[in-house]
Amino acid sequence: MSAAAPRPENEKPPAGGFSRWRWWKRWFGRRSERAAARFLRQRGFRLLAANVSDAAGELDLLALEGETLVVVEVRSTSSDRPDAIEQTAASVDLRKQRKITEATSRFLARRRLLGRIAVRYDVLVIAWPIHAREPTVRHIPHAFESTGRFQFFT
Repeated sequence: MSAAAPRPENEKPPAGGFSRWRWWKRWFGRRSERAAARFLRQRGFRLLAANVSDAAGELDLLALEGETLVVVEVRSTSSDRPDAIEQTAASVDLRKQRKITEATSRFLARRRLLGRIAVRYDVLVIAWPIHAREPTVRHIPHAFESTGRFQFFT
């Protein structure tokens, strides 16, 4: 009986096979979104919705700050090093910004709010240090402007 050869660290498990990382990634993401919602509430934001999705995309958190709808993209990392936090924030690239802008436009259009409410896009990075119970939070208000074909409507 021969033992299976160990898989290299950078190789992903076979498609359709068991992967313990999928559930952990979902759990880690949900935990981070709950921490982000708590952080925003403590700062006076009124949370409207979480994980608003349609066939083409998802919005992590929707909140109101005064009369402004704030669309919050939540990113998380297991490191609290400043460079890791900045890299995590920078992962909201132009492609992701466009997807968020388009999802926001669809959300507003469904509710007949397109062009009627001010919209702001924030990025919130949650860093979970290994030996700490509470995360480090980096909130970046006005992280980006609307991009793509819907930029003038949001």
